[in-house]
Amino acid sequence: MNQATVGTDTFDEFVERARQFHGYPAPGLLLGGFMVEEAKSHIPEGVLFDAIAETAWCLPDAVQMLTPCTVGNGWLKVLNLGIYAVTLYDKSNGIGVRVAVDEKLLSRWSEMHTWLMKTKPKREQDSVLLRQQIAQAGINVCRITPVNVQTQAVARKGKGRIASCPLCNQPYPLDHGRICRFCQGEAPYDITPNPGSAFDGPADLTVLPVDEAVGQAALHDMTRIDPGVEKGPAFTRGQVLSAGDVCRLQQMGKNHIYVERTTAASEGWVHEDDAARAFALGLSGTGVELMGDIREGKANLVAACDGLLQINTDILEAFNMVSGVMAATRHDGLLVKQGARIGATRAIPLYLPESALGQATRILDDSPVLNVLPLRPAQVGILVTGTEVANGLIEDKFEPVISNKLEALGCTAGGTTVVPDDRSAVCEGIQKFIATGCDLIITTAGLSVDPDDVTRQGLVDAGAEDVLYGAPILPGAMTLLAKIGEVQVLGVPACALFYKTTSLDLLLPRLLAGCELNRRDLARLGHGGMCSECKTCTFPKCPFGK
Repeated sequence: MNQATVGTDTFDEFVERARQFHGYPAPGLLLGGFMVEEAKSHIPEGVLFDAIAETAWCLPDAVQMLTPCTVGNGWLKVLNLGIYAVTLYDKSNGIGVRVAVDEKLLSRWSEMHTWLMKTKPKREQDSVLLRQQIAQAGINVCRITPVNVQTQAVARKGKGRIASCPLCNQPYPLDHGRICRFCQGEAPYDITPNPGSAFDGPADLTVLPVDEAVGQAALHDMTRIDPGVEKGPAFTRGQVLSAGDVCRLQQMGKNHIYVERTTAASEGWVHEDDAARAFALGLSGTGVELMGDIREGKANLVAACDGLLQINTDILEAFNMVSGVMAATRHDGLLVKQGARIGATRAIPLYLPESALGQATRILDDSPVLNVLPLRPAQVGILVTGTEVANGLIEDKFEPVISNKLEALGCTAGGTTVVPDDRSAVCEGIQKFIATGCDLIITTAGLSVDPDDVTRQGLVDAGAEDVLYGAPILPGAMTLLAKIGEVQVLGVPACALFYKTTSLDLLLPRLLAGCELNRRDLARLGHGGMCSECKTCTFPKCPFGK
C-alpha cells in the first residue's frame, strides 16, 4: 500500500493530508486524489486550467488540495450532477480531460463497489479493506475522456451592482432582488431572539377598563362588525368616550382599551395611521391617490383616472417581506375605472418600530408599486387578410369584432382594408395606413403555419421591426407584435373569430397604455394565460390573464 503515490505524496502521506484538510480521510477524497492527479497529467505544463467537479461530495476537496483551483477563487465549479467525475480544462480554449468512475471497472474491487453503490449501510462496510482497495486500484476504476468544455456555460458570473439591503443594511448583489437573500428567508437561522417583541409597542401605552375610560380619548379606531350587514369604525382615534359609550364597547367585546396620553408617543415608534399614510405615499405612482382618511389603520388607494393598472410585483414582494407591514393590490394588467379601489396598505401592530418603517419606505424609494396608465385614443387601421374574403367567397366577420373592442377602449377606426394572402398586398395595405396617420395597425388572420399565410412576410416588407411572433396565451398563441417606426402593429390570429376573449383582450390595452412589451413580458402571461372557455364569458372577472 505504501508504494502507491498521489502526486508527490505516498498514499499514507496523502491520507494524513486528507485528514488535516477534510477532517477525516474520506474514501471519496482519497480516490479523488488519484483522479485529479491523472487529469493534471493531461494538461500541458504552464497551461492555466479550471476544474469542474460533478459531485459536491468529497471530490471538490481533492481538487482544492492538489490544484490552485478553489471554490473561492472561482476556478473550481461544482456542478452537482451526482456523478463521481472531475474535469480539468484549459482556461483559454476549454480543451481538457474528464476522469470519471466507471461502475463496470469496479468488479475487481468488491468493497469499493459496495461503498460507491451503497449496497450496504456505512456501518457494515469494511473501511480498512476499502482504503486498501482504493490504494491498489487507483486510477484503474476510471474512464479518461478528452472533452471540449463550453466555457460560457460554466463561467463565473460577476456580482454586478452592489446595494445595501434596506432591511439589514448589509451589502449584497442587486441581481438577487430588492432585498438580500438572507432577508428573503433563505437564511438557515433566525437572528431575532424574540420576533414578537417588535410588536409590543411603547412601554408606556395606557390601558384602562372601559368603565374608567369615560372622558378619555381613544388611541385608535375600534371596529364594529354586524355579520352580513356592516363593518366599520364605531369609534375613531381621538374620540372622547362618554358614559353612554361604555355599554357599546362592552357589546363589541371591548373590556379594556388603549387611551391617548401625551407620553404614549414614545420615540422610536410610529402609530399605525401615520405608518399607513407613509406607505400609501410611497406605494402610489402615476394615476393613484389616497381614498379619504386613514381608517382602522388602513390606507385605501384608488385609481385617479381610467386606465391600465400596472403593479411592480418585485417591489411589492420586497415590501411585504418587512415584518409588521403589508400591502395588497388588485392584479397587474387590469383595466380600472376612476375611483376604483386598487390597493391598500397598513402596519400590522398598533405601533410600528421606526426601524421597520424606514426599512419599508426605503424599498419604495426607487419606484412606486402602483401606477394607472391612461389609454390613448389611438387611430387604428384594420387590415383584414385572406384571399377568400378579398374575392368575396365569404363575408368578412373580423372587422366588427375588432371595431367593437376598439370602440370600448375609446379608439377610432381609421379605416378597414381587405387584402388577399399576398405579401406585396399586405405590405401596400400597411403603408397606406401609415400614410393616413394611423398609430396602431391591427392585422387579422394569416399568421398560422399554412403556406398561404404570408402576413408576417408582408409586415417585414413594410418595415416591421422588433417582431415578437407567438405568445403563451390560449386562445391566441399565434399572436404577433411589432413596430414600424413609431407605429404599433398587432397581428390577431383567426381564433378571435370564434372565441369572445383572446390574446387581443390582454395585449391591446397594454399597447394603448404605452407599454413596451418584450419577450419576457409575454412569457409571464403564460401563468394564467389559458382561458377556461366558459359557456358564459365573464372576462375580465375571471382568472384569464391573471
